[in-house]
Amino acid sequence: MKKLTFTALLATALLTRAETLVIKGSDTLGAKLVPQLAESFKAENAGVDFKIAAEGSATGIAALINKTTDIGMSSRHAKPTEISEAQTNGVEMKPTIVAYDGMAAIVNTANPIKGLTKKQIEQIFTGDVTDWSAVGGKPGKISIYTRNTSSGTYADWAELAMKKRNYAPSAQKMAGNEQIAEEVAKNANGIGYVGIAYTDAKGIKTLAIDGQTPTTASIQSHEYPFARPTFYYTNGTPSGVAGRFVEFTLSPAGQKIVQQVGFVPVK
Repeated sequence: MKKLTFTALLATALLTRAETLVIKGSDTLGAKLVPQLAESFKAENAGVDFKIAAEGSATGIAALINKTTDIGMSSRHAKPTEISEAQTNGVEMKPTIVAYDGMAAIVNTANPIKGLTKKQIEQIFTGDVTDWSAVGGKPGKISIYTRNTSSGTYADWAELAMKKRNYAPSAQKMAGNEQIAEEVAKNANGIGYVGIAYTDAKGIKTLAIDGQTPTTASIQSHEYPFARPTFYYTNGTPSGVAGRFVEFTLSPAGQKIVQQVGFVPVK
């Protein structure tokens, strides 16, 4: 009888043993969206645990190449050098678009500026313009806040908003979207950029760019200039719990969460 009880307990333990899904990379995805998707997924999938590290797109892609993550979150396309390195390491970099995002230019709510042109954004972030009075604002030295160099958003902003020019030497690098929003909220002369899911922070406001603000409609119509897809990268077609999580993210339930968090759904 004792032997049968032990066997039954062992079988139960094996069946209920947690599967751990490791997800690393983009702060844009990993600070809000993926944790909420994970919580909903766990509610329907008992025995699944998540380890989520949101430290920048480059870290997620590197972790996938090194086979230390199941899913690499990225707010940018993988670079040719990364794809080549992955192939050398026996990894097939498969991208899946999971949501669309608009990078919003933000300023302090005390700033009277309501909008800027693409050219003015380029001039500010490259350091060509250093005072708000040059773009119609009150006199004051502009304080620039950016993401750090491991961030996909850092690279995308340079490409889309700065014509791939270098950031101003005075630009202050922040670890994530929330940190940029916090600094701009404390500095009346501050300017930065965040994903649209982070534009509801207190003390900041979103600027119109050439008359367009980042909304679902302006991103889907391609009218907003600083929009981009966001990705899950996997080693080939994902299977097991990773595959189920990718499927859930793209399902109607997952895409509803995408929209609720503030991103633009794929479908």
